[in-house]
Amino acid sequence: MRVIVDIAIIPIGVGLSLSRYVAACEQVFIDAGLDPTLHANGTNIEGEWDEVMAALKRCHEVLHGMGAPRVATNMRLGTRTDRTQTMDDKLEAVRSKMG
Repeated sequence: MRVIVDIAIIPIGVGLSLSRYVAACEQVFIDAGLDPTLHANGTNIEGEWDEVMAALKRCHEVLHGMGAPRVATNMRLGTRTDRTQTMDDKLEAVRSKMG
């Protein structure tokens, strides 16, 4: 099953700057063959459910390996069974209605 996910991965107990941890997770997603879209408060990812979840698990493992004693993840996800839809499809549907 395909899934579109908005993920915010938060390492806890590592100080204020999180960019190196964000970069590490972005690399995990890329290495998993996914095409992450980084935004100011997280990352959007689309792919097969098991592949996305495995990459998310790997992010937790990597961040713990970098010294983060705790890692929290907030995510919103959506699936469809009536048709295949990409992140770009969703954006275009809204943009087309904006004129």
